[in-house]
Amino acid sequence: MESLQNPTEEQQGILSKHSPWPNNQDSTNNCKLGAGGFVLVHAGAGYHSESKAKEYKHVCKRACQQAVDQLKAGALAVEAVAAALVELENSPFTNAGMGSNLNLSGEIECDASIMEGKSLHYGAVGAISGIKNPVLVAKRLLSEAQKGKLSAGRIPPCFLVGRGAHDWAISHDVPPCPSEKMATKFSLSAYKRNKRKMELAEKMDTGQNQTKRRRQSSGNKDISSLSAVQENGCLDTVGAVVIDLQGNVAAAVSSGGLAMKHPGRVGQAAHYGCGCWAENARNMNPYSTAVSTSGCGEHLIRTMLARECATAMQSEDSHQALLEAMQNMFIGSPFLANEDRVLGGVIVLRCCRCAESQPSPNVQGPLVEFLWSHTTESMCVGYMSAQDSKAKTHISRLPPGTIPGQSLAIEGGVCRLMSTVD
Repeated sequence: MESLQNPTEEQQGILSKHSPWPNNQDSTNNCKLGAGGFVLVHAGAGYHSESKAKEYKHVCKRACQQAVDQLKAGALAVEAVAAALVELENSPFTNAGMGSNLNLSGEIECDASIMEGKSLHYGAVGAISGIKNPVLVAKRLLSEAQKGKLSAGRIPPCFLVGRGAHDWAISHDVPPCPSEKMATKFSLSAYKRNKRKMELAEKMDTGQNQTKRRRQSSGNKDISSLSAVQENGCLDTVGAVVIDLQGNVAAAVSSGGLAMKHPGRVGQAAHYGCGCWAENARNMNPYSTAVSTSGCGEHLIRTMLARECATAMQSEDSHQALLEAMQNMFIGSPFLANEDRVLGGVIVLRCCRCAESQPSPNVQGPLVEFLWSHTTESMCVGYMSAQDSKAKTHISRLPPGTIPGQSLAIEGGVCRLMSTVD
C-alpha cells in the first residue's frame, strides 16, 4: 500500500510512515478458495521497550496463530477473534487478563468487549475481578443475547460490571481465577513503586508551602514519572480484528486499565463504540470494517474513536480516511481541547462487500486492507492470513523528536482474502 505524502506543518506534526513492506506484492497473499481469512492484532499503543520487543512480538505471533487455526477449522470471525484475545490476555507482558495493572487498592479489575459484524451484537464486561480471560465473558454475553429474550420477556444484558459480572460469568461456566494468581512479579513491583511515588507526592502537597511545593512537584522527576508511566508504559490494551472466508468481520479488545486507577473505573475497552467496532457491509456501506483501539481510555471514550474510524473507512481512500479521522476526531477533537497530549491507537481492517459473493473463475478475490495508527510512542502489531505459514510482527514508533499525543504514525498493507487459483 502506498504511503501518504508528507503532511504540512499545520497538521500538528502528523507523521505518515511508509508501509513496512517493499511493495504491494510482498503483502498480498493469494489464498485458495476455502482457506481464506485474515487477522490483525495489537499488543497496545503505549511504550514498548527494546528489551521486551521480542516478547511483545512473540505474543502477537501466537495470537495470530490461534485465530488462524480457528479460521482454518471453519470457525466464524467472532470465534477467531476471541481465540486471539485469550492468547493476548494470558501473556504476562500485556496489560490484560494475567499481569494487568493493579488499581489503587492493589486489586486487578479488567475490561473487555467483543462485537460481531454480521449480527451487530456486542458483549462487554467492566471492572471485573477474579476472571482470567474477561473476553470470554464478553463473548458469552454476546452469544446469550443472540438467543433472544429471557423468561418473562426480559432483555438479556450486553454489558455487566463488577461483582455482578463475575457472578454471571461463574453461572455461565466461565472458570474463576483467584486475583492473587493474576498478578505477576512485574505488576506487583510496578504497583509498589507507583504507590511510593503517590505517597511522596501527597506529602509534598501538604504543609505550609502547599501551593509552592505542588508547583515544584511538576518538575520532580520521581513524581512526574508516575504520570509518564500512565501515559507511556501502561496503556497497552490488547485487541484484534478478524475477517473470515464469508466476509464476516469481528473485533475485540481487553485491558487491565490505567496504573493506579480508582477502583470501579471502567475504561474504553468495555464501552460501546469506544473499544472496538465491527460491521459487515450492508445498505449504503460498501465495506465491511473492524476496529480495535488502545490508549488512554478517557480520551477514547470521549471521542468514541472505534466507531468514528469505522465510519471513516467507508471512504474510497482508506489511508487518507484514517489519517483524517485520527487528526480531526482524536488529536483535534473539541471534546479533548483541554488535553495537552491525546494518547491512543487503532488497528483497522476493511473489505468490500464482494467478499460475500463468489468470484469469477481465474479472478482474484476481494482485497482486505489493514492499517494501524497511533499517537503514542509505539504500537506493537501482528498480522497473518489463513494461507501464511507464520505471522508477521512490527513495532511502529514515532520518530525521535516528535511529541507523543501531538503527532501520529500510520502504516498498513493489503491481503487477498481468497483466490480461485489452484
